[in-house]
Amino acid sequence: MEALIQSSLSRFLIQAFLIIACARLVGLLARRMEQPMVIAEVTAGILLGPSLFGWLFPEMSAVLFAQESMPLLKLVSEVGLIVFMFLIGLELDPKLLRGRGHASVVISHTSIIVPFALGALLAFYLYPRLSDSSVPFMSFTLFIGVAMSITAFPVLARILTDKRLLGTKVGALTITCAAVDDVTAWCVLAFVVSIARATGLVGAVWTTVFAVVYIAGMMFAVRPFLARLGERGSSKEGLSQDLVAVTLLLLIVSSWMTETIGIHPLFGAFMLGAIMPKGTGFAHSLAVKLEDFAVVFLLPLFFAYSGLRTHIGLLNSADGWIMCGLIIAVACVGKFGGSAVAARLTGQRWREASALGILMNTRGLMELIVLNLGLDLGIISPKLFTMMVLMALVTTFMTSPLLRWIYPPEELADAPERTPLPATADVFTVLMCVSYERTGPGMVTLASALAGRGPEARRLYALRLIPPTDRGSFFLDQGPERQGAAALSPLLSRAKELDVEVRPLSFVSPKPSQDICNVADVKQADLVLVGWHKPLLSQTVLGGTVYEVMRCARTDVGVLIDRGLSEVRKLLVPFHGTAHDRAALALARRLAQQVGADVTILHVVKPTRRPDDALGAQEAVDEIFEGEEGGVLRKSKVVLKVVEHDSPADAALEESKRGYDLVLVGVGPEWGLEQRRFGIRAEDVIQGCPTSLLVVRSYEPAPAPAPAQSMLSAALRAEPDRT
Repeated sequence: MEALIQSSLSRFLIQAFLIIACARLVGLLARRMEQPMVIAEVTAGILLGPSLFGWLFPEMSAVLFAQESMPLLKLVSEVGLIVFMFLIGLELDPKLLRGRGHASVVISHTSIIVPFALGALLAFYLYPRLSDSSVPFMSFTLFIGVAMSITAFPVLARILTDKRLLGTKVGALTITCAAVDDVTAWCVLAFVVSIARATGLVGAVWTTVFAVVYIAGMMFAVRPFLARLGERGSSKEGLSQDLVAVTLLLLIVSSWMTETIGIHPLFGAFMLGAIMPKGTGFAHSLAVKLEDFAVVFLLPLFFAYSGLRTHIGLLNSADGWIMCGLIIAVACVGKFGGSAVAARLTGQRWREASALGILMNTRGLMELIVLNLGLDLGIISPKLFTMMVLMALVTTFMTSPLLRWIYPPEELADAPERTPLPATADVFTVLMCVSYERTGPGMVTLASALAGRGPEARRLYALRLIPPTDRGSFFLDQGPERQGAAALSPLLSRAKELDVEVRPLSFVSPKPSQDICNVADVKQADLVLVGWHKPLLSQTVLGGTVYEVMRCARTDVGVLIDRGLSEVRKLLVPFHGTAHDRAALALARRLAQQVGADVTILHVVKPTRRPDDALGAQEAVDEIFEGEEGGVLRKSKVVLKVVEHDSPADAALEESKRGYDLVLVGVGPEWGLEQRRFGIRAEDVIQGCPTSLLVVRSYEPAPAPAPAQSMLSAALRAEPDRT
């Protein structure tokens, strides 16, 4: 291992690779558990530290994370923190702090005062056991109080968005209280740090005076300049490299000034981000420029550095774990109890108050930043640092499961009572699931042809699911509504050309297949149309989310492989007699009925067939295409074509090259289209078909349980019907 490390740079690059890779791998597990990415990053940092990696492989850990390499890792991680705190300030919208109602004022203040007071009381117990006389008791007490009062505003915003609560009453009240908490706690922490760094009473007074002058200068001199800067860089195109350079120079100067004053450079970064103009789009464009590198590369280095300072082995006695449990209990009682009781006293129901208390108890990254400050200043010991890190992990991890348990998703929907969708047999409903913009026009072209021309006889929904994100710019950019509108824009433009009404739906979804099935149930869809994309690793188009939807949806599913579908006039339906083939044939019949499409049914038989092998196919065609009055449909031409071939899939591919607009084929092994979650062999029919293709899966009720309803159901059922 030492032979691979030629220099300090080589060691740092190896460290960065391990840190980022570990964070992303643990992040995959965290996402499956519906936990925020910060849980994965904190856990990855602890795993790479002496608590696990250093314990299992002490020699390798000593080489990779040698003590002489720590200053460089610390320096880079602190630069990442400065950029990240600037981004946190950008996320903080001053509108959240203005015009707050009585409830948010009481809750936000109580959620700081109660945990601060309990933390100060806890300090009396912890100080003689986990500190020494070199640490002033006042500094220790104030720091523990602040550490107990922190709420992780950025993590909380992401949890609310992932759970689709940001626009609800509970979500709006929580995010307002969290924003106030964030600002107040950082101001109090700045005061605590200035006291800890001051050499005496005179030094503390001068630090306070300089801090007031700095804040006044930022508010009355820098802020107007930033407003003019924001007008010039309000669009992504207008945000030139010169403007980014000016902003970074201001960030450097602001951080340096607070460091010189005696507070900390993080406060300068946060202050500059907080006073940035939020209404012109400048903040969003700037965040897009900076956040990916800061969040993906720099921030995990900070978590790893924190993990290397976390020694769970220090809790090697029953007393140590008892104190750790006491810290976690006091943190939860103070934050959860103070917030929940205050919410109840301001008129909230117990369920709402409990949900708010659980959310406000989230600490995450902000707590970790505070703890590292305390350890660097010598206010807390490594043992207490480890206990507090575990407290931050536990309080953040418990948020999502407790929220689901104490406050059911249906209660959090918080939507007014509205008339549910009527169950009408004559209405054909299509749910179009749009993953990529390019799939939208083809989907709505097919859906409008299937649903018919009469507006009273169709309901078309366009669903855009947005994966959870840790990007702050996502929230600055008005969240899922704006992103969904951008992705659905080509589909809606095509719908306008076709003169059909489409109702858009968009929200953040950590489990897209489950939510697609839930929406299909709530909207009583007759057909779910799913787009496709080439998988990153496997070769199976019908795998992943598509596989889950085809497996779980309680209605027919069609996977559209769009290759420029603009009209539906000439159809090919390969037919082998399965239930899925019959479903494809039924959709072809509907297209023939609604738009007069010509249908060619391809029945493939073996060269050694008996003369009556085509009889079953003819009977199926006659049955499906039988008109309402007993005759075969006359609006279109329906042809049954029987061919001899050893491979049905190859025969279908050969026929598809004869100028069809759309091929409708049932899923099944006879066409080389098996439903598989993963696969290394590409589906030849999908890859080789030169025209647009619709792969159809027929819904067959099975004893397996239906997909679990999500919190979306109540809100969707409450949507008014405008037909």
